[in-house]
Amino acid sequence: DLISTADDVAIPEALEVEVLSPIYSLAVKAESRQDEVKLSDALQKLSEEDRSLSFQANSETHQMLLKGQGEIHLRIALERARNKYTLPLLTEKPQVPYKETIRKTASRIQGRHKKQSGGHGQFGDVFLDIKPLPRGRGFQFNDEITGGVVPKQYIPAVQNGVAAYCNRGPLGFPVVDLSVTLVFGSYHAVDSSEMAFTAAGRIAMDAGLPKCGPVLLEPIYVVHVHVPNDFTPQVQRLISGRRGQILGFEAREGWISWDTVSAQIPEIEVQDLVIELRSLTKGVGSFDYSFDRLQELTGKLAEDVISARAADKAA
Repeated sequence: DLISTADDVAIPEALEVEVLSPIYSLAVKAESRQDEVKLSDALQKLSEEDRSLSFQANSETHQMLLKGQGEIHLRIALERARNKYTLPLLTEKPQVPYKETIRKTASRIQGRHKKQSGGHGQFGDVFLDIKPLPRGRGFQFNDEITGGVVPKQYIPAVQNGVAAYCNRGPLGFPVVDLSVTLVFGSYHAVDSSEMAFTAAGRIAMDAGLPKCGPVLLEPIYVVHVHVPNDFTPQVQRLISGRRGQILGFEAREGWISWDTVSAQIPEIEVQDLVIELRSLTKGVGSFDYSFDRLQELTGKLAEDVISARAADKAA
């Protein structure tokens, strides 16, 4: 992918053989759920046979991802898997692991779980303070209970309920960068239980998070694009057209008449970047990337992501 015979493209006289980092991914699943273990084994073997392939089971999106050097590379590998392992496969675009966070604070949000159906009932009652944290701080749970209004043995259950809610917030995505403090509550000597206080924690979060100004976060990558310098202006326009922020460019070390353009680009815009980049650069352009941060996504783009998530969950 890094060599061309075009007369107007300068290529180093000698290239060391190296394993290229994957720059294109497809989510792969078996047509039958019974074949999922077989699929995982097949993808693992493919990546062992071809070192420029890699396989990852994404814990956030619950997709199996096959990564390689481009669409054709992956299509050939998957066709080999279909034939070699007699395995019907389906492919789709990788999901972006969006997150959500909050902008505002909410105080003394109550969550009360009470049920009575003969015999012992269920009772748990909590009050939570919720506030945003700086980006990258994750999730914090604090206990400020005094006077035993919530017995100590039930406080971990409240935390479990809060954390479980944060797996899917009001926008439909995992919630990050917030602090939740248990400030008050009540219990029943007979009817209270860990289960009841877990439910109370979830109820309080369900009531409080929508009041805290939830906002969508998208992953941003740092991307280094390597191209002959004749293509540098076009590549800069390509990056800008993908909502990228150009950080600068410099001569690529050891490569005559080549540049490296550095930029920050949303993950969703990186997914098929290689296709357009190779078309633009006569097949010689390449790039590498790494996760940088989460960044707020607002407006129509955010609305579309949230709507698609809701439709997917309803399907």
